Amino acid sequence: MPRRVVILGSTGSIGVQALDVVDRSDGELRVVGLSAGGSWERLLEQAERLGVRRVALADAGAAARAREAFDGEVLSGPDGLVSLIAESDCDLVLNAIVGSAGLMGTVAALGEGIDLALANKESLVVGGDLVTQLAQATGASIIPVDSEHSALHQLLAAERPGALQRMILTASGGPFRGRDASRLREVTVEQALAHPTWSMGGKITIDSATLMNKGLEVIEAHHLFGVPYSEIDVVVHPQSIVHSLIQLCDGATLAHLGYPDMRVPISYALHHPDRVDVPVAPLDLVSLGSLTFEAPDEGTFACLRLAREAGLAGGTAPCTLNAANEVAVHAFLNGRLTFLQIAEVIERTLERLEPASVHSFDSLADADARARRVAAELAGSLRV
Repeated sequence: MPRRVVILGSTGSIGVQALDVVDRSDGELRVVGLSAGGSWERLLEQAERLGVRRVALADAGAAARAREAFDGEVLSGPDGLVSLIAESDCDLVLNAIVGSAGLMGTVAALGEGIDLALANKESLVVGGDLVTQLAQATGASIIPVDSEHSALHQLLAAERPGALQRMILTASGGPFRGRDASRLREVTVEQALAHPTWSMGGKITIDSATLMNKGLEVIEAHHLFGVPYSEIDVVVHPQSIVHSLIQLCDGATLAHLGYPDMRVPISYALHHPDRVDVPVAPLDLVSLGSLTFEAPDEGTFACLRLAREAGLAGGTAPCTLNAANEVAVHAFLNGRLTFLQIAEVIERTLERLEPASVHSFDSLADADARARRVAAELAGSLRV
């Protein structure tokens, strides 16, 4: 029997690559549901090609247009996303939605006891312990799709509790590695979107340029693996060959290496615990010649520092951090903030909103809304 999969965010970068993995699975994977934000034409093309009869669109207007062109079922809005997951009789949900909007899909899947392939790091940044507790309560597994966390998941699989001493996430450094603040004042959107290694969507690419992406990954790793922040390090590795490392109690350090291709961690998550062939060239260390590593510059790239501080503060602080970042990145992409002002808006939002305890997903929604209002006000008050 094929594994029945629902893919959330199927028109984005991760979703498209996931469909490539499905196409190569020789029938071992079968897509039974797809979702997108507003790209209804591309979504319907995917659905028709795969024979999928149920889709969901976040945008109600896009859903209305899709219904006119599709003879299957078109769901819309938050309730539609939940219905897509709960009523598709699936074995696995791949959550590739970008940003905090992906939290609902994560909660819906785990709440139904469905295993989750998680590419939406914000689910754990915002939802934190509530998400991991929900998975434990229903018995659902969370299999990370981020290349760094997939690497850690694989490295830790054979280790006994207590063996781990430290985990190390690698960062490419983004397009501005080595620049100081004086050389970042005039950065353009086009320059920030020119990532040297990975091909990603706009928001994630900007997060990589500011190192916020790595900060969010530190918080994600803390919740995903139950590791204290003091035992999670970040190193800059511009070649993006080493995806993560773990240091063990006996002095050994284990690393996961490979050419940067997101189909590798996607395939690992969709087929877990099995492995299948992925059309990626085997690593040639001789041709690489050398791999380099350096400490991140948290003075210039303050977002990494802010993320770690928010994680340590706990409560609603990571939710506030994420919401402020989403507002600030959107403002930068639309020319209303400079590159350096992204971190400024986030830091000032965190200063204005004291972290509170989190008791429910509703309290997170309230914290998210407050942070967005404050960040939008701050972004509007700054001059480009």
